[in-house]
Amino acid sequence: QVQLVESGGGLVQPGGSLTLSCTASGFTFQWGVSGWYRQAPGKERELVATISSHLQGRGATYADSFKGRFTASRDNVKNTIYLQMNNLKPEDTGVYYCYARDGGIYWGQGTQVTVSS
Repeated sequence: QVQLVESGGGLVQPGGSLTLSCTASGFTFQWGVSGWYRQAPGKERELVATISSHLQGRGATYADSFKGRFTASRDNVKNTIYLQMNNLKPEDTGVYYCYARDGGIYWGQGTQVTVSS
């Protein structure tokens, strides 16, 4: 059974930084595709970043809205993926979900990020 457990969300002031973590059990991140989505209040879930598998070797790619401020990465030893978010803005507020995909797709429980002064 695959389980993705997220952590690292919280309240941060505009301009601040947060790092989200997502640790998997029952799934090895390096052998599948993984990444992050965000769901802002009242909006649909949107793709933030995709981390290719080790075999694909393309690293992380980003939706245009997130390029430059967000960095997605993977630690194969810890079987954990991360989302480093810098220079956060109020519009970055939302629930962030990690996902992992091989033949199926699996989701984390979501972690709330609130950017507010």
